[in-house]
Amino acid sequence: MLTSELKTTAAELVADGKGILAADESNRTMTRRMEVVGARSTPAARLRFRELLVTTPGAADAISGVILYEETLRQRASDATEFPRLLERHGMLAGIKVDTGAKPLAGSDGETVTEGLDGLRERLGAYRDLGARFAKWRAVFSIGPATPSRYCIAVNAHALARFAALCQEVGIVPIVEPEVLMDGDHAIDRSEQATEGTLRAVFAQLVDQRVLLEGIVLKPNMVLSGYECPRQPGVEEVAQRTLTVMRRAVPAAVPGIAFLSGGQSDELACAHLSAMNAAGDAPWQLSFSYGRALQAAALKAWAGREENAREAQAIFEHRARCAAAARRGHYTPELEQARAVPA
Repeated sequence: MLTSELKTTAAELVADGKGILAADESNRTMTRRMEVVGARSTPAARLRFRELLVTTPGAADAISGVILYEETLRQRASDATEFPRLLERHGMLAGIKVDTGAKPLAGSDGETVTEGLDGLRERLGAYRDLGARFAKWRAVFSIGPATPSRYCIAVNAHALARFAALCQEVGIVPIVEPEVLMDGDHAIDRSEQATEGTLRAVFAQLVDQRVLLEGIVLKPNMVLSGYECPRQPGVEEVAQRTLTVMRRAVPAAVPGIAFLSGGQSDELACAHLSAMNAAGDAPWQLSFSYGRALQAAALKAWAGREENAREAQAIFEHRARCAAAARRGHYTPELEQARAVPA
């Protein structure tokens, strides 16, 4: 295990004021999102949008690393530079999504297990050779009357830890993503309970499987009410509930927690993260790993038309700047109104 390298990379990913761009949508998902805004989804178009984002002036001031889909990891930019090298040149690390998605969990009633461990050791070696410095594995847990079950939590926690151990074996930092979904009408108390239980199980497995905690980044959900719940808590309550769960379940050895946005609005994702950082007493770096919260508005503005590229970059730069401000606990509603108009 390359202990020193793992620690250095993990620290770079959660460096002060920076976070991770999750640009790892599958071709199917990216096609759906591009078609919604009127853009035709082709390998070249998907590459162009992602290149447009990472070459935005000043992007590296807010973005430490970019999670890629395998297609993009293997593509070359418009100047023929390999995409991981393009990121490196612009001051960002290349990451890769390595799971193959959530599949029905045998013997359960509607729950899922994330697959992709078969052949992962060999794939990770190839990704490392291509320039990947970190990798992501996502497991999802639904809240319902009897879910997430102990069975579902256990099998997914085991898979997350196997993934993490295999990553560290080749010097790749694992982004461990156990996401408790906020779909439903459950109250925030239920979310808190489910998130804490899931995280405790995940870290028990990480320790059992000899994963170096100083060489990972955790990517969890924030603690929210279900999106259909009549009572939606305020920003400060979400921040405090989330911090309480993290303190109870996440060891201080972990260098950073990069929260996912999980379907929140761009503004709320930033406001919640900012409130957590403003509290100022966390033992880990509190960062972000946002996908739609950073990209959606830029994709809508671009819409597959090159004449819209500068406007899309300006929007992306603004969203990244807002996330970076939240990373420091300095996000304000006024900042949302301060987007510069491209020349």
